[in-house]
Formats: sequence, structure tokens, C-alpha cells
Amino acid sequence: MKRFIETLNNIWKIKELRNKILYTLALIAVYRLGSFIVLPGADPSALAAAADSRGANDILGLINTFAGGAFNRASIFALGIMPYITASIIIQLLGFAVPYFQRLQQKEGESGRKKITQITRWLTVAITLVQGGTYLGYISSIQGAVTPAISPTIFWVSNIIILSTGTIFAMWLGERITEEGIGNGVSLLIMIGIIATLPTAFFAEVITQLDNNILLFLIEMIVLFLIVLACIMIVQGVRRIPLQFAKRMVGRGGGQVPMAGARDYIPLKVNAAGVMPIIFAQAIMFLPMTLATWAAGSDAAQNSFLMSLNNWKSLPYNAIFFLLVVVFTYVYTALLVNPQQYAEYLKRQNAFIPGIKPGQATQEFIDTLTTRVTLPGSIFLGLISIFPAIVAQFGVNDAFAFFFGGTSLLILVGVVLDTLQQIESHLLMRKYDGLVKSGKLKGRSGMQPIGAGM
Repeated sequence: MKRFIETLNNIWKIKELRNKILYTLALIAVYRLGSFIVLPGADPSALAAAADSRGANDILGLINTFAGGAFNRASIFALGIMPYITASIIIQLLGFAVPYFQRLQQKEGESGRKKITQITRWLTVAITLVQGGTYLGYISSIQGAVTPAISPTIFWVSNIIILSTGTIFAMWLGERITEEGIGNGVSLLIMIGIIATLPTAFFAEVITQLDNNILLFLIEMIVLFLIVLACIMIVQGVRRIPLQFAKRMVGRGGGQVPMAGARDYIPLKVNAAGVMPIIFAQAIMFLPMTLATWAAGSDAAQNSFLMSLNNWKSLPYNAIFFLLVVVFTYVYTALLVNPQQYAEYLKRQNAFIPGIKPGQATQEFIDTLTTRVTLPGSIFLGLISIFPAIVAQFGVNDAFAFFFGGTSLLILVGVVLDTLQQIESHLLMRKYDGLVKSGKLKGRSGMQPIGAGM
């Protein structure tokens, strides 16, 4: 406790760091305040009642989690920051497949990044307009969710503008936090939305288990703690490929002497794909809901199977979900890690992997090693993705079970590590002790492979 208080005191002493943290907290407070401002003409109580009757195992429940409850409150931030995330993912995927975006990302430097940022913003506006219209249609379909006194035209026109403005404002808040605050702004806003639902779910679980079985509650907390530790290990885990740089001649004329080549390494992440495979797999798993609606009058057995895929606790759902996460992990890792670029980069730097010939042999070695390293990472992601369904079978309430794995837990772990790593960097720059007693706290920015900007 004494060391913790001392660390907080050191953080407060650094004026720049103190101002960044206060600035970040102020913008987060603005975002949370906006999530309680209701759209004109909407009745949040009707939406909440519809959500309770619908359950939490569909895409609407997931969106509401990421929006911090704003979705079911018909807030001006009902769509949250998710349209911006969707636009960013689309642009990132285009960067792998479209030469124009590849050129912007890899060869045009700062000007290319500015163009990508501008395109992402305009794409966010387009996605927000589409999702905003869909959201207003969802509100209008719920009985009592729209005040009868308001004109439908005014309701649609005014609120589509408000929803779009709310998302753009949330995007602006995220960018301000990234540039002038501490941590990644967009990721922090998502994390805050997720954390907002945690206290309610936690206390509901406490009340339920204290009345039934306190021992089971203690076991739950131990399991949750171990899962968080495992997530931290997998996020920070790397496989180091040793490098050897060629000897250099130091001196002039006949006085030159050979200097031993420097040693370095390529850190291959165990989980290079991050949380993206779970997000992609989860998006696909929501499709059976639409198919079940279309097949409502078809064969009963087929319809029953489709309905089982809408239940996140069912065996078919979790088996398919697990396989999709494993497959997407390999696909996304293949897009991110390019062995050919690594081999070319090492050749340009006059470096080589001991025992491996430069060129094609190096490329094949890195490709094989990446495939092997990705296997435990993909299996871990698959297990994490279905773990909420597993713990729900042991009596954990559905809302609290989501924090035992899946997208929510990985985002929380990743964002917290990244933010703490930035705080520690400020402390070490001023010659204060870091946040950990020994060693160095590694966030995502500390795990960037060499040649990442190739």
C-alpha cells in the first residue's frame, strides 16, 4: 500500500502527466454524461422493457454493452463509437487487398495516414447514417417507444442528425484523448462503455450467490482472476527469433578492425490478431437470427437448428464459434505478419537468422514459425470466446458471465495494459520508479515487431 501511494504521488508530481490524466477523465465524463441524454420523442422505458423480454444473447445486447447501456436508453450516443470502429476495420482490410490503400499505408508516410484518416471519417458518417436509420426503425417498431405527439417525419429527420452528430462527437473525443490525453482514446471509450455495465452485473451476482452458496462465489472470483492473468500472458507473450547483424569494419585505412555484429530479435506475438478474430466470428454468428426469421415456416428440425445457433449457451453455437475464431486467427495473422517483408527487411539491414540462409529460406522459416506460434494463440482465443457460456452453466448470471471471456475481457485487458504502459513511460522518463517493482510493464506499443513500418 505504501508503494502504491508513493506511485500515485509520483504521478501527481509530473505536471504533464497529471494534466493528461485529468484531461482524459474530463472527456470520459462528458462521454458518459451524453449517454444519459435521451433522443427527442423517444421513451427509454419502453426500450428497456423490450430489451428485458428479448434477452441478452443477440447483436443488440452486444451493441448495448459496447455503448455502455446508451443503446437501450435511446441516447444521443446510442450507436457509441462502433461506426468508427467498423469504418476503421473496413479501411484496414482494404489496405491488405486494394493497391491504392496499400500505397497510402506503406509508402506515402504522414500524408498517406492523413488521407486514410479523412477517408475513415467520411466512411464513419456514411455508416452512421445507415445504422442510425436502422436504429430509429427499431425504436419505431416497439410499441410505446415513440411519443405519439411528435410527427414521424420530424422524429426521423431530427434524430438521424442527432445520432450522426453524437457518433462524430464521440469520435472527436477519442481523437482528442489520443492526441492530448493518456492512452488510446477510441479504445478507452469502448472500455468505459463495457465497464459501465460491470457494477450492476457484479452486485447482482453477489446478491444471488450470497443467498445461495458463498463458496461458489469465491470460486468464481478465483477463476475470474486466473482468466485475467491468462489473458495478460497471452497478450504480452512473444516468441523471439534471434538475429545476427554482419560484422562491421571500424577505423580507417590499414587500421580497420572487425567489430562483432550486434544481436537483436524479431518478437512474434503469440496473439498477433488481437481481438479481431472474435469480433469477426461474432458478427457471423449473428446471421442465423435472420435465417431463422426467413425459415420460420420451413422444416421444424431445420428451424430448430437455426434457433439453437441464436442461443449463445447451446453446444452447436459454441462449437461453430470456437472453430470460426481459430480460423479467423490464422487468416488475420497471415494478413498482419508478412514473412516476405521480414526477409527483405533483414536483407536490407544486412542481418540474418543464425543457421538460416537469407532470402527464401528465411521467409519459409518465419512463415513456419508463425504458423506454430499462432496455434496456441488461436486455441486460447477460441476457449476465451466460449468461456462465458461455460461459466453460465455453473450458475453465473448471464450479464456477469460475459466478463469471464470474449471480446469484453480482451478489450479490458489490452486497453488497461496499453494505458499503464504509457503512464510508466512518463514515470521512467522523469527517473521515477515504474508501476511494477522490477522489470518493465509491456503494453501493446512495447511489443511492436521490428520492421513494423515496412
